Amino acid sequence: MTESLEDEHRRLAQVLSPDLLAEARRLDEADPLAQQLDVFVDAPGVAAYLDGNSLGRPLKDMPETAARFIREDWGTRLIRSWDEQWMELPMRLGDRIADVALGAAAGQTIVADSTSVLLYKLMRAAIAARPGRDEIVIEGGNFPTDRFIAAGVAEETGTTLRWIEPDAVTGVTAEEVATVVSDRTALVVLSHVDYRSGALADMPSITRAVKDSGAVMLWDLCHSVGVVPMQLDDWGVDMAVGCTYKYLNGGPGSPAFAYLRSEHQGRFSQPIHGWWGAADIFAMGPEYAPVAGIRQLLSGTPPVLSMLAMQGMLDLIADAGMAAVRAKSISLTDFAVRAYDELLAPLGVRLQSPRNASLRGGHVTIGHDSFQEVTQKLWKDGVIPDFRFPDGIRLGLSPLSTSHEETLRGVVAVRDALA
Repeated sequence: MTESLEDEHRRLAQVLSPDLLAEARRLDEADPLAQQLDVFVDAPGVAAYLDGNSLGRPLKDMPETAARFIREDWGTRLIRSWDEQWMELPMRLGDRIADVALGAAAGQTIVADSTSVLLYKLMRAAIAARPGRDEIVIEGGNFPTDRFIAAGVAEETGTTLRWIEPDAVTGVTAEEVATVVSDRTALVVLSHVDYRSGALADMPSITRAVKDSGAVMLWDLCHSVGVVPMQLDDWGVDMAVGCTYKYLNGGPGSPAFAYLRSEHQGRFSQPIHGWWGAADIFAMGPEYAPVAGIRQLLSGTPPVLSMLAMQGMLDLIADAGMAAVRAKSISLTDFAVRAYDELLAPLGVRLQSPRNASLRGGHVTIGHDSFQEVTQKLWKDGVIPDFRFPDGIRLGLSPLSTSHEETLRGVVAVRDALA
């Protein structure tokens, strides 16, 4: 143990109750995934990184991975790498995400474009597949991109938005969805994990309610993929979109993925007809004819270099198993709530996430009127959560790269900043 780490342990022991610090250390010692902590970059000057739900840490081997790609795959093989490996990479990597994190069979998931573009493609495809239906159902508190794109699609297609306004902490329920969907509903768009509160939606029950109405269900998985297990095939999900730079650690701006259930492929037509989605990509024919299968969701040339970082993280998740990742996530968020109760609740801080771990994703949100200023101070001090307007701090606890003691350091720093 280094002298600086010993000093930090002594400081923590002075400012915390012995029980809380002992609990963090006991949980870390018993953590079966503790060895994973050492494979991530340790950012200089950062005492606690609690923003893995916005941007995951890079792996330590990423510089060499990128250098090898530039030196060999690109620098040596040059354009031959398209035939040798890159042409199939969007589908191959999509299958890997499906197998490791989505509970989906091969041939239904593809890596391409941004979350925004893929949401647009799938929303338009769903509306076109349900002629005679003129409503899109979406949660009023959904992530802005989802709402903005849904509004744009509604304007383009002459459909009407129907809003669900659930409890801000507990999130949308199957009962609320069932009361809104009807024979006019073409599409329902919801997030699996609420980006604000971390509330975890009941995907199987909600999907069933939507499909019983004859509508199409589109899930946003950005805050759940890689941290919450799911079974898209078994749960009957029609389509889903997710990003790869949060719990999949793909890096800033890494491409998103889309899932389209096999039974819909060939029946749902996405609106951006680029050459990569054509049946014969090199025919250069006068008219667009879509390819059969999941490649039909592609439009332009895929961002190969931006697909590098997530591949190592998917290997780590696969080695750990999603069940173990979820167990670690629950342990971290439960401990964060425990630390909140002891250190922050007495200061008037509000818990803005579900207490029940089965109803919560991978982050915990706390609220206080001064948190915008507090967040600025925390960042200067090397403690990095994120702030969500108007008064929330999210403690994003990425299971493979976060310890319980690091979580405790973050909560202590929030307390000290408030003081």
